[in-house]
Amino acid sequence: MRKSLWGILAAVLLGAAPLRAQQPCPRLPVIINTPEDKLMLAVNGADTPQEAVDALTKFVADHPNSRFTPCANEYLTMTYVKMQDFDKAIEAGEKDLAANYMDVNLDVNLLKAYVGAGKATDNAFDLINKSPQLIHTETMTSTSENAEETAKDVRAYVEYAFFQLLPRVMDSAKRVGYLDAFVKAFPDTPNANQVDVQYFAAYQLGGNSEKMFEYGQKAVAADPKNISTLNLVADGFATSNPPHLDQAAEYAQKALDLASAAQKPEGMTDDQFKASHDVELGLAHSALGYVAMQKGAKTHHMADAIKELKTASDLLESNPSLQARALYFLGYSYELSYPANHRLAEEALTKAVGLETPWKAQAQDLLDKVKKAH
Repeated sequence: MRKSLWGILAAVLLGAAPLRAQQPCPRLPVIINTPEDKLMLAVNGADTPQEAVDALTKFVADHPNSRFTPCANEYLTMTYVKMQDFDKAIEAGEKDLAANYMDVNLDVNLLKAYVGAGKATDNAFDLINKSPQLIHTETMTSTSENAEETAKDVRAYVEYAFFQLLPRVMDSAKRVGYLDAFVKAFPDTPNANQVDVQYFAAYQLGGNSEKMFEYGQKAVAADPKNISTLNLVADGFATSNPPHLDQAAEYAQKALDLASAAQKPEGMTDDQFKASHDVELGLAHSALGYVAMQKGAKTHHMADAIKELKTASDLLESNPSLQARALYFLGYSYELSYPANHRLAEEALTKAVGLETPWKAQAQDLLDKVKKAH
């Protein structure tokens, strides 16, 4: 029953800043009329990315001992990223990692490949943690007048990559370890609030209620008007073991109040605003419903829970997983009522089963029990 909201939500935590161009292979200059020069003429003159890949691959095969091989791998990484062949980009880039070669351009493109492929590997996080020093060193030796601004853009992307990859780590201890290393490598991160949110999620994943509660409170205190954070933490507090029901209800109500008063942001269409707004409202009602369900379980007074969860299921129609979750708890609340309302429980659970979501099997199991009860 206590599935984490974190695994259901697919919202992007941070927006990636636009990147200025970085110089490929700054430590490997090309000498005129050498095989390397001919290679770069072929790469720069290629009509298609595949032509560039073919030229680079041939060079690596023909010159296995060339000191320019790391640069060829770097260009392969860049080109495969453009082609969105992220696995091959990672393969080429990791050859340079194995050879202890790295520069900022390769750093960015390899991280793009990890993010694009959804591969949250040790190599990816190790690269992220080494990035600040790499960026600093290359900035200090750069002759570009835009070096400082470029460094800011690159660092912003590296942090973006971290927050994109971290939720893919399904081991709580590893996720906490990656966060500890990130905080050490980026002590002045402007995303400190997201670090707290991620610690909250990591400890929630591991079932560490005490630590989850600590970081949930920190995340809300740091950004008390962030509706997404309020909803996430409220849900976690309501579903933890043991739960923190009063705090969950407080945060969910704050999220509901803020979402109800929210105005459409500039640049967002009416349809886009309604979709996101309904989800925010639905999540707040869902958390309030879950709190009410637990508080009323002993007395079988489920009226408040049913009201909140029914509202939530209507508002969450655009997100099947969230809607199915609310419908499951709605059906459960009907069954907890005294007397149990089997008909309405069956109606809610049948709707949940009809949605292709992670809640399908659980809803079917409860539906079968409801049908046997009447």
